[in-house]
Amino acid sequence: MSRRDCLGWIAKAGLASLLPVSLPVLARAGGQLEEPLADPVRLALRAAIEQPAPPEPEFSHPEAKLAYLRWLGAMSPRLVRRKPELQTRVEFLQTVWYESRRAGLDESLVLGLIQVESAFRKFAVSPVGARGYMQVMPFWARLIGDGDPSKLFLMQANIRFGCVILRHYLERERGDLFLALGRYNGSRGRPEYPNAVFAAQKNWRLA
Repeated sequence: MSRRDCLGWIAKAGLASLLPVSLPVLARAGGQLEEPLADPVRLALRAAIEQPAPPEPEFSHPEAKLAYLRWLGAMSPRLVRRKPELQTRVEFLQTVWYESRRAGLDESLVLGLIQVESAFRKFAVSPVGARGYMQVMPFWARLIGDGDPSKLFLMQANIRFGCVILRHYLERERGDLFLALGRYNGSRGRPEYPNAVFAAQKNWRLA
């Protein structure tokens, strides 16, 4: 489905109205640790840097397309305060949907993590240098690509890195999301960060 189709569908549905979303204080993922990654993971992350355009979703059957449109229509108005321009908002949500599913993560979890980490600010930078929507540490760019940390501000690259890193930590923690989120934030075993993400996740669940 093209972005033009998505924009038209949202506009016709009258979903560009403002709905309030409470956003918590920024909590950055400055404690990510450099760890060895499997070759397929490295290739996936490198591809995100080399192809920074928002991915175009593909659907195997009409029901899947309709489900995506319903999700997009539900999420778009919740994000208006942070991303008032419709095309920018749709491209962001489209990328979150694509990369979340690609990594086997719940979209609401990824949106909740982004809310906590950067308050949906594309160019957020932490005191320790974590960058972008998902506050990815610069060493990941060195580990995967040419070491240029500015590429972590590319939307698809940043969201893919964040999703793949969280999936990596989830596998390290044998499916324990509480511990995986703590590892993502560098506060493994403490409840503050996972609880903040879980609370924010509630804003992005479908009714």
